[in-house]
Amino acid sequence: MNPTTAALTDLFDRIPRRHSADNVKEIYTLVSEYEDHLIKIEAVNPYYEKHTAIFFEDLDTVRTAVKKSTDNKASKKNKDDYFAEASDTLKTSIESLIEVYGDGNKTD
Repeated sequence: MNPTTAALTDLFDRIPRRHSADNVKEIYTLVSEYEDHLIKIEAVNPYYEKHTAIFFEDLDTVRTAVKKSTDNKASKKNKDDYFAEASDTLKTSIESLIEVYGDGNKTD
């Protein structure tokens, strides 16, 4: 496994499932790290530039759901549901990116 795939797998393994103040901070940190990896992968070659754009959209979806999970007006259940949505979206996105990235040697 190359270093980028290993780093993405580590991110995946660190994604929290339950809503809490600490987990909100953690998921924001993970999203930031994930974005950094996406930028690096996108710069590898034109193949990855073309095939990683969709993953940047997932970042906004995750951030929006996490933000909703911190709304003081939302019930505990809604906060948990929003956080679970963010967590699931991030997990799915990272899994898909690992498949697209492969060994990091794909080209058009």
